[in-house]
Amino acid sequence: MKGLFEKFRKACKEFDEDNAGVGIVEVILILVVLIAIVLIFKTQITTIINDAFNAINNASGRIIN
Repeated sequence: MKGLFEKFRKACKEFDEDNAGVGIVEVILILVVLIAIVLIFKTQITTIINDAFNAINNASGRIIN
């Protein structure tokens, strides 16, 4: 019985120390949250980017002329 308990303790300790998959799960969750934010604010992001490019085009036109 004592040997079985020691094997169980050893297995629990090894399981507790094995964190290999944790980093992958965290990265996937962060990506899911970022994609959700982009989908929610898609129109606002598109407007901001278009305004920025319009400002760049206008400023470059003034520099060239």
